[in-house]
Formats: sequence, structure tokens, C-alpha cells
Amino acid sequence: MSIKKVHSEQPENFEFNTNFKSIAEEILKKYPEKNKKSAVMPFLYLAQKQNNNWIPLAAIKYISKYLSMPYISVYEVATFYSMFNLSPVGKYFVQVCTTTPCLIRGADKIVKVCKQKISDKENQISQNGKCSWTEVECLGACVNAPMMQINNDYYEDLDEKSTSKIIDSIFKDKILKPGSYRGRKNTSPEESKTINGSEHA
Repeated sequence: MSIKKVHSEQPENFEFNTNFKSIAEEILKKYPEKNKKSAVMPFLYLAQKQNNNWIPLAAIKYISKYLSMPYISVYEVATFYSMFNLSPVGKYFVQVCTTTPCLIRGADKIVKVCKQKISDKENQISQNGKCSWTEVECLGACVNAPMMQINNDYYEDLDEKSTSKIIDSIFKDKILKPGSYRGRKNTSPEESKTINGSEHA
């Protein structure tokens, strides 16, 4: 699960900047005025994206007023879904899938690299402040296991070496491209082979 502990250093104020407010207004156009509270999830996502991957309490208060709904209702949504973080996670948030398919194919080794490279414990920000990591349930990429999600991108078909390179690229702010690290296209067979061994088109 993502970090749910409320961070002690909360900003006093929050509001969407010009760009995100414009996006928020476009989102609201999709809902009748009486149902504008239905925009709470995309609004929380916008707040998290604007605020370096986490949602401060001031943002929850801001959204509740924006959508004319009780503060506690927005807070309930923010704390229910694992994709919302109520504490800082760093510029890069690493989520390692450790559900059975990924675990069978070496997710424990990916976790080991995260402990060595980022922090000993999950949900702790690295010493350089750039990222944190956590274990999560299925991310829906079982066929390309093991995998991890960094912010909005999937990194698949990983091993210890490729994971180390990806994390090193994070620390340099030159993050490597997402996708398969065995050279597969989407979910094609490994090494471009079909089941009978012929070349995959």
C-alpha cells in the first residue's frame, strides 16, 4: 500500500496553479453542477501531481470547498485508495509489485535492490530526498513480471542489474525509459520467439 501516515510538516495553504486550475475546470464540465463532487478523484490526482507526488491536508480542504462537499468525504476518498499519498514520497515514487506472479519471477530481488539503493525500509525517503519505495499488490502486468511502477510508468521484465540501473538513473534525474527490460514488445514472447520456436512476427 502507499504511504498513508499524515506528514507532520503540512503547508498552511494550497490551491491549483494556473495550469492545473484550467485542467480542473475542464474536468468539471464533464459533470452536471449538482454532481460536481464526482470529480473528487481526478481533483485529488491533480493535487498530488502538482505537489510532488503527495496530497497535503490543505489540498483536501481546498478540494472540499472547490467541490462543495464535506472535508471528511474528501479525506475518506484520499485515504481509501492506495494511489493517493498523504506523506511525501519524493520526486520519484517506486512501487514494487510483490503479488504471486511477480514474486515467483524474482520480485524479492527487486525489493532487495530498493533496500540497498533507496532505503532500508519501505515508505522512507532516500537520503538525497529524491525517491521512496513501497511494496504493492497487483499492478496488472503479470505477464511481464517482475515489474515496478515509477510515478506513472511501468518498468517490466526486471532483474537486479536492470533495477539498479533504473534507480541509479533516478538519482541522476535522467530516468531511463519505461517498458520491457528483456527487449520484448508489449507482451510478445521472450526473445521474439513463438511457442514452437519459430521467429515471432
